[in-house]
Amino acid sequence: MKWSLRSSIPACAAIFFAGSASAGDIASMRSIGFSSDGQTFAYEEYGVQDGSGFPYANIYVLDLSKDTFLPGTPFRVRLENEGASVAKARWQVRNDADVMIETHEFVNHPAEILAYNPITDVDGDAHRIRYRSVSALPAIGEPNTLVLEESPEPPDTACEGIVERTASFRLRFTERDGKPVSQVVHDDEHVPASRRCVTSYRLGGIMSGTTPRGAKVEVAMVLVLSAGFEGPDGRWIAVPIKTISPDLQ
Repeated sequence: MKWSLRSSIPACAAIFFAGSASAGDIASMRSIGFSSDGQTFAYEEYGVQDGSGFPYANIYVLDLSKDTFLPGTPFRVRLENEGASVAKARWQVRNDADVMIETHEFVNHPAEILAYNPITDVDGDAHRIRYRSVSALPAIGEPNTLVLEESPEPPDTACEGIVERTASFRLRFTERDGKPVSQVVHDDEHVPASRRCVTSYRLGGIMSGTTPRGAKVEVAMVLVLSAGFEGPDGRWIAVPIKTISPDLQ
């Protein structure tokens, strides 16, 4: 089945507007959804490439239990011709990923945005989000606090002369259900080459999904900021912070 650009219009309410491309290239991001069993999560990022001006769109499909991409992913499109639009890049990458999206029924299980920390928020804390896991009023449950901690790393040979240092990160809960904890849910073993010459990170939001039996899964969206042609470039990675075992699906 071919995907129509018109089908993206109702999804605009779910778009994360991460910034403009007037300086560095900060990709916009939106979720596509979770699989029905809560084991897989898909999202899209898109924008105009810093320097070249080429529009691009990428779709990532993550196995949450393994914290790895599904085989054959990510799907990437970059249109290297004058006059090409971001809309066309998004249309093309969506068609490339259509079979996988249909197979896992991501669109039928949209993610819920539990917390959102855009780069445009002047007062927002780039490394901390405090949120509840249930959207309801009156409030249900007690807050969780997730923090992102950066660790400076020496640049590899590809980044020497471009940045003075790169950085890895870890995610740690300091509060769960209103109680103090120190629970690490992600810790980089190394800085992947795919992050290019990364200099810093921003904790951008929390996405949630629900399995048929009511179990909750959560994913943290982290904005990776790296050296760009005209300024810092930003790309999104999804990090599972609450997964479920198969018997709770």
